[in-house]
Amino acid sequence: MEQQIITGKTEEEIWQKINAQFLANPDPLEYSAVIEQGKRKVVLDIDIDLGGGFESGFESTTLTAALLTIPVFRFAIHEKHFTDEIGKFFGMEDVEIGFAEFDEKLIIKTNDRLRVKEIFSDELVRKIFESLSDFTFGITYHNRDNETNVPFLELYVEHGITDPIKLREIYHAFISVLMLLDTEVEITQ
Repeated sequence: MEQQIITGKTEEEIWQKINAQFLANPDPLEYSAVIEQGKRKVVLDIDIDLGGGFESGFESTTLTAALLTIPVFRFAIHEKHFTDEIGKFFGMEDVEIGFAEFDEKLIIKTNDRLRVKEIFSDELVRKIFESLSDFTFGITYHNRDNETNVPFLELYVEHGITDPIKLREIYHAFISVLMLLDTEVEITQ
């Protein structure tokens, strides 16, 4: 799969380019792009395998961006499932941040409840994550270029999202959180 490089100073400029690509190929089975917006690089990967024969297919959409430093703050969110309710019964706890619909729909794990509340204080950002299903979002660690445990902000959705309007909404929520994390990093440096 060929990885596109998409650059722009603004989100609008970037999405004009992405929209043009999706107009040319409206239902891609694979799509990979490095989106360079200002100083940030976000990798967007869409992978759709229809399966065949005895194989079932799979789909995923991932947004990933390396963080500038290793943050002290950590969080992870995902949609509530029945198994989460079982987990609570056995002592696993999630935090609530004071936004009723967000708290009701999502499991939030963090080491700083107030920081998560601040990050998700934007109603538009909360609504985007509330609308997703089968996803995880948070700070993760991966090996990269001979470095171990490099921090990333990562959103993984178990659906191949090829609707450019929905994809842009998700990207906007992702980059909004990323920029808030970057602000935290710049202040602490």
